[in-house]
Amino acid sequence: MDEYTTVNQSISIRRVIERSRFLAHVKEVESEEQARQFINAIKEEHRQATHNCSAYVLGISPHVTTYSDDDGEPSGTAGKPILGAILKQELTNVAVVVTRYFGGKKLGIRGLIDAYGGVAEEALVAAGRKQKILETLISLTCSYDQVNRVMYLVDKYQARVVESSYTDKAAMVLSIRRSLAEELRGALAPYVELDREIEKQK
Repeated sequence: MDEYTTVNQSISIRRVIERSRFLAHVKEVESEEQARQFINAIKEEHRQATHNCSAYVLGISPHVTTYSDDDGEPSGTAGKPILGAILKQELTNVAVVVTRYFGGKKLGIRGLIDAYGGVAEEALVAAGRKQKILETLISLTCSYDQVNRVMYLVDKYQARVVESSYTDKAAMVLSIRRSLAEELRGALAPYVELDREIEKQK
């Protein structure tokens, strides 16, 4: 599997529920470090808020990482509903922070779950969706008499040359869908010297 769905844009929305102000912030992220940086930035921006609850989902099955934090709300009433909203939308590589400014009226357990989950889902829908493809970079060198063979295989496997240089040998970096990378490497092996392989997102 080398395709996934994530949010199309970063967005923040504001809702008032039983006098409490809820602000849901959504952002595409590609690593746990990026997710935590985003969460910490929102916490710093809204450090006067009562709570900054968060969740994120990263990766593609079977390598999926999930995280949720209630940030002082009763256990399971904030972070998990936010995480549930992400999973319900079948999104990945996305982080959500829901900021709450307490308005003086308690919502109760069910009220908190509905509020955090509802405003998170609304923000995710508003952010839109986009499909992304995981690609692999293949670095190679070859003699000049093999360049036409390499380019034939590039076309056959719908890969792309993203870098090239020509000195005593031809050197190229190819980009290809992750699911086809191993097959292309096998086809190239008799004709080239293969170097590194790096996964990236398109």
